[in-house]
Amino acid sequence: RGFSGDGTYYDVGPGSCGSYNSNNEYVAALNKEQMGYASNPNENPNCGRRVRVSGPNGRTLTITIVDMCPACGYGSLDLSPVVYRQLGGGSAGRIHINWSW
Repeated sequence: RGFSGDGTYYDVGPGSCGSYNSNNEYVAALNKEQMGYASNPNENPNCGRRVRVSGPNGRTLTITIVDMCPACGYGSLDLSPVVYRQLGGGSAGRIHINWSW
């Protein structure tokens, strides 16, 4: 199943999944609604899931979910800066994305 929403970017660091990642890794934070709840966020079943995401420039990348984005709407991902740029993101800070598990 595919989803669409906003792709934004954030300063990657320690995430809700318990891992520490950097801005040059192919990672993202999943919106709160789709991430769901786990009593221990490190054990959330969506942590570590791979996602294929495409941006406005037509490029598709495979990235890993490592965090939750509380402010992101359903279907949206908060991307590492390297992913955001490679999908065609510019200084506006927001792009339209399509993605699937």
